Amino acid sequence: MTVIKKLDKLIIGAFIGPFVATFFITLFVLVLQFFWLYIDDVVGKGLDLLTIGRFISYVCATLVPLALPLAVLLSSIMTFGNLGETFELVAIKSAGISLLRFMRPLFVVCIFICGIAFLFNNYIIPVAQLKMQTLKYDIIVAKPAFDIKEGVFYDKIDGYIIKIGKKEKDGSTIRNVLIYETNNGLQDDVIVAEKGKMTVTPNNFLEFNLQNGWTYRETGSHMTTNTDFTRIGFREYKKILDLSSFKLNKTDDNQFKSGYQMLNIRQLGYSIDSLKKVSAGYTSKADKDMKFYTGFKKYIDSGWTNPKIESVGKTTLFSNLLPDSARPNTIERSISAVNSLKSNQESSAIMYDNEQKDLRLNLIAWHDKITMSLACLVLFLIGAPLGSIIRKGGIGLPLVFAVIFFVIFFLLNSFGEKLSKQDVMTPFTGKWMATFVLLPIGFFFTYKALNDSQLFNKEFYFRVIKNIRSLSVKHVAK
Repeated sequence: MTVIKKLDKLIIGAFIGPFVATFFITLFVLVLQFFWLYIDDVVGKGLDLLTIGRFISYVCATLVPLALPLAVLLSSIMTFGNLGETFELVAIKSAGISLLRFMRPLFVVCIFICGIAFLFNNYIIPVAQLKMQTLKYDIIVAKPAFDIKEGVFYDKIDGYIIKIGKKEKDGSTIRNVLIYETNNGLQDDVIVAEKGKMTVTPNNFLEFNLQNGWTYRETGSHMTTNTDFTRIGFREYKKILDLSSFKLNKTDDNQFKSGYQMLNIRQLGYSIDSLKKVSAGYTSKADKDMKFYTGFKKYIDSGWTNPKIESVGKTTLFSNLLPDSARPNTIERSISAVNSLKSNQESSAIMYDNEQKDLRLNLIAWHDKITMSLACLVLFLIGAPLGSIIRKGGIGLPLVFAVIFFVIFFLLNSFGEKLSKQDVMTPFTGKWMATFVLLPIGFFFTYKALNDSQLFNKEFYFRVIKNIRSLSVKHVAK
């Protein structure tokens, strides 16, 4: 019993170190990938370090569910690969301890990790998603940081276009200044100056103190050719521009809190029930509309059963039952009723499709919280026996296999989610597709590991190829 406890401590200790290291490395890579996608929306916004730190922390929190399965897969392959490479697995098996018994402590650890992942998905991720989406929206809609370069027309300030010929090393002394100001008149007002100073005041105003220049203004109306053109020279001139639009405004979190990504599993359940009831209401509404616009049936009398009307071919003309004086009005009202019915049904169909789309998104989010948590266990069942089969430690070969199976998991999960959103698959099938595909692979690898399979032993394949060649040579000789 003491030996078993020592083995449990050995395997857990050998797993924890690689798991922590691979988790943070994986998280770092995923964060870099996120910023690579949104680099154009973040760079050049003049964000302070505190805002950048908050944004990175929110991004890290949202990527934890994706980093955990890859960390479990890679660390389990590395752990059992190292033990196999140093022949510790052989010694343990020779002592009568099966691989399944040796995997049991890590299996318990992975169940614990799945529980942590579920709690994280259910309680931390919705809050992190809400904060991240709000801050990302504020960053994206914020205007670029104030930066006027030499010889470039700068148009980021509303109502102004500025060009500076040369900027001195101090950053405030400028030369050959040209400022266009939009005044909704015939022409823009123009300010031209030989030199000056450009400073940003503490209360967020851009102040130009210009010297030796001219101002040009044309006033009048578009309706007449009589306009006034004014040119005024100056030795010193002060122009102040408002930069308040460059600030990063804080949006209220309540604007995003209703999104399905910001709900926990209990709130998603309430939302799903509500959407199902709303969707069911459209069916009854369509039936009521149909009965309302086709209500002429209740006016059918006994004379309807055997009307004497003319037929054209095999088609009976209802209009032949009507008097000539009532026929145009009746046909017009019938067409109007049909058009109204069609319009109402099309409007209801569009609203029904939107409700069904929201329902699918909420169902996908509900299943995602469970499948992403169980992914840690599924990938462990692949990684642990795979490591004992390949018997290679380190970061080389285990990383290759880990990346291959994680890419398979990621693609299946992404394709399933996309097909579910397009209503090609049900949300249950789409989100559980990766689990249903990879779980049998894990059982297959476990079976092979229990029977000391040479599935990834290159010498085994060399021997097989050699035997095939020798058989082919004998067959040719005969």
